[in-house]
Amino acid sequence: MKYKVVIFGVKDTTAEIVTFIHEKICPVDLVVTIHPDVLSGNQVSGYQGLGFLTEKYGIPVFETHSYGLKDEETVRFFDGNEFEIGISMGWQRLIPQSVLDRFAHGIFGFHGSCGYLPYGRGRSPLNWSVINGDTRFILNLFQYDADPDSPNVFANEMFSINPHDTIRTLQYKNILASKRLIQKLLEAYRKDGITINRQSRDFSGWYNKRTAADGKIDFHGKTRDIYNLVRGVTRPFPGAFCLCGDDRVTVWSVHPFDEIMDFSAYAPGEIIDSIDGKLIVRTVDGSLLIEEYECGRRLLPGDRLE
Repeated sequence: MKYKVVIFGVKDTTAEIVTFIHEKICPVDLVVTIHPDVLSGNQVSGYQGLGFLTEKYGIPVFETHSYGLKDEETVRFFDGNEFEIGISMGWQRLIPQSVLDRFAHGIFGFHGSCGYLPYGRGRSPLNWSVINGDTRFILNLFQYDADPDSPNVFANEMFSINPHDTIRTLQYKNILASKRLIQKLLEAYRKDGITINRQSRDFSGWYNKRTAADGKIDFHGKTRDIYNLVRGVTRPFPGAFCLCGDDRVTVWSVHPFDEIMDFSAYAPGEIIDSIDGKLIVRTVDGSLLIEEYECGRRLLPGDRLE
């Protein structure tokens, strides 16, 4: 069987993009996602099952039992069918060369950072951009090859990261930019005129993989660093965390509170007061307002977060 437009993905953002393409641009012929059993061995923030797309739009959904697309059933599927163009949205693994070779026009995906590819290659670029305090993000739509995040750029879009953005609002901006880029790509595909720029004057830089353990808050850090960490790993990611005695505290939302008031009577990480259920916490260079948190008990003034 021949599939023209194929989408790879495992997330709620995947469903958003499939809906956009199918309703606004052209039919989506196939969605490739992971079987729910695969979740037990892989951390997938924002996962959403995509089987409903078959019932809603009649789009076939292939659920692989290998996130790396290397199990026997998946290999047989790609070897036994024909494909024209693929788009990866929310697929957080390399696609093997054997699958790439099956697509006549290639498979395209997204990657970005504050700079131009190959700068910013690697994992969790949106999260890292917030955590690092970057103020812009360049989203590239590029053609996959055997190497991660190669500078085979079809087109890019740039958007700002403002001081109030969280990882979720950046995902909104990312979706808007992705839709614009996908529309350009599929228009070029229909005209058989996809042009790839494989020349880059930029140097390579890498983001390391992030895990839930990397969300630990260090109250020896400055207010802005703690704020950037919390907003960079909040929902749909596992969240930032700290300890209060033996109790784990997951912190979902904070804001810098005040850097002038004298809180030297309190230690960094100590809760100064609780107002309207929100916590005012001392930092090295000021204070933070913890607006939303989860803990097995109520946190009180005098408690120490560490």
